[in-house]
Amino acid sequence: MKKTQVKLQAIQGNHSSALAAIDAGCRFYAGYPITPSSEVAEKMSSLLPDVDGVFIQMEDEIASMGAILGASLGGKKVMTATSGPGFSLKQEHIGFAAGAEIPCVIINVMRGGPSTGMPTRPSQGDVMQARWGTHGDHPVIVLAPDSVAEIYQQTLRAFNLAEQLRVPVVVLFDEVLGHLVESITIPEADTFERVERKWASGPEAEFQPYRDSGNGVPEMAMPGSGYRVHTTGLTHAEHGFPTQDPEIVERVTERLFNKISANYSLVESYEAEQCEKADVVIVAYGITARATRRALRKAREKGIGAGLFRPVTLWPFPQERFIEEVNPDAQILVPEMNRGQLSTEIERIAGRERVTSLPRFDGEPISPQQILEKIVEITAHG
Repeated sequence: MKKTQVKLQAIQGNHSSALAAIDAGCRFYAGYPITPSSEVAEKMSSLLPDVDGVFIQMEDEIASMGAILGASLGGKKVMTATSGPGFSLKQEHIGFAAGAEIPCVIINVMRGGPSTGMPTRPSQGDVMQARWGTHGDHPVIVLAPDSVAEIYQQTLRAFNLAEQLRVPVVVLFDEVLGHLVESITIPEADTFERVERKWASGPEAEFQPYRDSGNGVPEMAMPGSGYRVHTTGLTHAEHGFPTQDPEIVERVTERLFNKISANYSLVESYEAEQCEKADVVIVAYGITARATRRALRKAREKGIGAGLFRPVTLWPFPQERFIEEVNPDAQILVPEMNRGQLSTEIERIAGRERVTSLPRFDGEPISPQQILEKIVEITAHG
């Protein structure tokens, strides 16, 4: 995104995602109110009519997800927003979006769980659900902003990735960030990249809706253009019709993954701060990364070599960048507002003996003091 700036605006995190969606070109939103994400729908309902967009409050979360998939196939950029229980209900349609390669953006403002849980309290308990919530082999893209400004930036980016790669993209943050009000700079219109999906342009008779167009991503057919399309949740060949041929099934499944790996430079985003020579590196994301920064300042005042690795792209996790950036002898601390979901991934990458989990799942954010105390404890034993 270019650095052209206009005015500062004091804005809530949930509203920030709505503004970004409009700026990205979203013209269809379907959703169902659920705490703590309802302000996203509220804002979209007021913004969309001004840009000739469509807002629909559906009867439930399942219908909401189905509606945006239909609108996306109809040529629109689309979004929905929810929280944990609604995210659970959306999973079947998220899997359909992954398999049928339907671009869409899902905002998940996390709250305490499981089940109805704690509607007004923050959590980071949907990290693994965002990755593994629906069945079958397919990749996902999950972005985890840590500020109101980054919610805006990553929502813009989510639309670009969804349209460019024909995938569902989840923007994942918690109740605190969703309701946090910060001053952010909204860029002028047309000063940032706005990616459009690749439309079919060749001979109609030769068109196949799931044929690799060269970068792993098939072209889409503009509705009413004359190209014949068949869309199904069944495993399908390049022509879009179901198949159980083992060779074809393997080929099309591999392409789902390859279109992400081949374009990973577009997908990957992370922050690494003083990790190369650190004695302890904290891996933190979302609101917990903010507490980590304050704890790091205090740790460095005590003479402790401490670094931060923050995955902005949570899934696929930036494994290679982590290995490159982090001191291989450093201890790893993973604070998160769940019982250690991301820490299991870090253990896989770095080795269990190096990783310490700092979980909190009582409905309160992890404090800088908690993180600092654990840093001191780890380095004292090291």
